[in-house]
Amino acid sequence: MLQKNDVAPDFTLYATPDQKITLSEFKGKNVILAFYPADWSPVCSDQMALYNETLKFFKKYDAEIFGISVDSKWCHLAFSQSRNLHFPLLADFEAKGEIAKQYGVYDDEEGECKRALFVINKDGIIEWSYLSPTAINPGADGILDALETLNTK
Repeated sequence: MLQKNDVAPDFTLYATPDQKITLSEFKGKNVILAFYPADWSPVCSDQMALYNETLKFFKKYDAEIFGISVDSKWCHLAFSQSRNLHFPLLADFEAKGEIAKQYGVYDDEEGECKRALFVINKDGIIEWSYLSPTAINPGADGILDALETLNTK
């Protein structure tokens, strides 16, 4: 798993069925990547709902959040609409888990992303990362602490 001071690998992934997002386009902003196993699972649903409620705090630190799983862009669209999410879910679908593998958080045994968080600074460098047990929602405290540390630099 990538760690503090590693350069965040760039990527381009679908955010909607007809829109892609490229990480490097967000240089100059702090970025949160929340890798998670699967849309519709109970823990993932709770985790994404929490981040949706925490968006105003992330924005306070000039941070954008992206959820990433191996689900398809269509699955993400349905999940996002059903949960009324206001941040993009990115489809690491084809080649399956390619970006999760670059970040060192792909679970080969399960064929899905591990539950992992990354805070990337405005220069594209990882400032903080955390690997959570799959069955546990990691919450937002670690993200907010990392953003607060960036804010004081």
